[in-house]
Amino acid sequence: MHMSEEIKENAVYTTAEAQNLLKISESTIKRLLKRGILKANKVGGQYRIMGKEILRLISPELEKKSEKMYLKIKKRAVDVINKWPV
Repeated sequence: MHMSEEIKENAVYTTAEAQNLLKISESTIKRLLKRGILKANKVGGQYRIMGKEILRLISPELEKKSEKMYLKIKKRAVDVINKWPV
């Protein structure tokens, strides 16, 4: 039986390795890198991604933060709309 690989916080991964660990397509990993959602360093024209960045991306804490941010922005939008004259 194959055990899934553990993501090591201080290890350095290539985009292909990160893509494999996250089980996402090449276009998705490129989009995450381009938008800065997944932080990486370019070394010799190729991206190198720290394990801690991969872990940060899949951590429940990050999801909670983004949910809080979304709800805050949504509330602001609703408040603005509610002030519009009818």
